[in-house]
Amino acid sequence: MKKFNLTLSTMVAALVLAGCSTARPPEELKLDLPNAYREQASTLDGAWKLAAPADNKDRGAWWKVFGDEQLSNLIVEAGNSNLNLAIALARVKDARAIAGVVDADRGVQVDAGVGPTRTGNAQGASTQYRAPLSFAYEVDLFGRLSDASRAARLDAEGQEAAYRSVLLALQSDVAQQYFTIRSLDSEVDVLQKTVALRQEALDLTQRRFDAGDTSELDVAQAKTEWATTSAELEGVKRQRAQRDHALAILLGKAPAEFSLPVAPLAAEVVTVPSGLPSDLLERRPDIAQAQRQLAASSARIGAAKAAFFPKLLLTGSAGYESNELRDLFKWSSRSWMLGPVVGTILSMPLFDGGRNRSNLARADANYEALVANYRQQVLVGFQDVEDNLSALRTLDRQLQFEDQAVNSAQLASRLADSRYRYGSASYFEVIDAQRSSLSSQRSKIRSTGQRAVASVGLIRALGGGWEAPVAKEGLALAAQP
Repeated sequence: MKKFNLTLSTMVAALVLAGCSTARPPEELKLDLPNAYREQASTLDGAWKLAAPADNKDRGAWWKVFGDEQLSNLIVEAGNSNLNLAIALARVKDARAIAGVVDADRGVQVDAGVGPTRTGNAQGASTQYRAPLSFAYEVDLFGRLSDASRAARLDAEGQEAAYRSVLLALQSDVAQQYFTIRSLDSEVDVLQKTVALRQEALDLTQRRFDAGDTSELDVAQAKTEWATTSAELEGVKRQRAQRDHALAILLGKAPAEFSLPVAPLAAEVVTVPSGLPSDLLERRPDIAQAQRQLAASSARIGAAKAAFFPKLLLTGSAGYESNELRDLFKWSSRSWMLGPVVGTILSMPLFDGGRNRSNLARADANYEALVANYRQQVLVGFQDVEDNLSALRTLDRQLQFEDQAVNSAQLASRLADSRYRYGSASYFEVIDAQRSSLSSQRSKIRSTGQRAVASVGLIRALGGGWEAPVAKEGLALAAQP
């Protein structure tokens, strides 16, 4: 009687202690961050809030805002064939399967079997045939099983967010490679025309030298300019080929199996609405993944704490048992049992060598690391947005100046060529004007390509397409159905 009272008192004390000791740290963090981006043209009203990840919402075909059908086809093809995306999808399936395995521990476990048992002693031996149906069910007293199941489910959701992050990165990488190639195509076009002009200038200079109207120095200079421009053309072609190879890999193809047809850059100028900073936490899949990892870590702390307290396991079996195989499934051979064959129904760890304490310390440390990771991911997200907003702002102004430079340089080149043909200027003046014209044209092409790349970068930094009204200037980015 004393032993029973002592056991009951110990169990009650454990239950009371457990009821106030399984609290988990928060799964979401409130961040104290500004209400607007630094690079925004105008301040938007809004306040920070706890993130409610919305990364699973369809972003739509955001790339259609650029109005390029070939780009759209390439992005769709990449989504169907890219190998990194296939790997990410396989990881999602694996995480979902693991979540199913962990969640299975919360249900009733039922097993069936049939088989003989041979026993004997000094008096003789006998065979007993059994066909049992056994079950086991662990009562989730302190949430250990539910916390473990929630952690596994959040891990699966984190992998889904990682998949969407890979998908968004793939789409933006294809678009950025595409616009870079188109920019290089435009450079090649300008350089090819320039090489043709340099050849005409060389032929003219050679004829004037043969006629005694100029010196051999002008011929040497003309040859130098033609050769230098031809070398630059080959260098740009090499860059174009390498970018073409990179695009082929994004499409899941060998470089020998793909080649993007040559076409000049003709990207639509788009204005991407940056939205409120608080939206960034909800839309970026990498931030959503970090948040789910944090929530999963919190749930694992709850499971680690619950391991200190009692477990209640209900078991039983029913079936048939007979000494003769022919009588095994007769109604008179039925049998049943409730309770464990060995062990106890209610068990509580008393001494485990510090295993549970170490597991809890490990879970706490992992949570601290994921808190820092979540905050860092948010800061990286803001850096990405600010970098691309800054790039677009400066590139817009840069393109205005480069338009002026191109027009002025082309005028200067025409005037210098005319003066040289009529003997009013030296060939050095012509060369200098042509160099300036070529340089300004190439600079404008590069800046135009960089602006298209930065627009895609901002879309990626903001988490994908947006549903927004049309901007006053330019074309606003909107999610397409």
